[in-house]
Amino acid sequence: MKKETKEFTEKVLDGFHIAFRKEVEKKKKVNGEFAFSENGKIKRVKAKDIKL
Repeated sequence: MKKETKEFTEKVLDGFHIAFRKEVEKKKKVNGEFAFSENGKIKRVKAKDIKL
């Protein structure tokens, strides 16, 4: 992988992690939950149960 591509990929992933943490904290304040798909089935997870 080219150096520029690797650096860009790392920056995108860092941004994703920051955004996800912010979203989890926001959902925790309102006792919200997330919906994920796992093997074609919908899984609901309370934000308070997500460990960062």
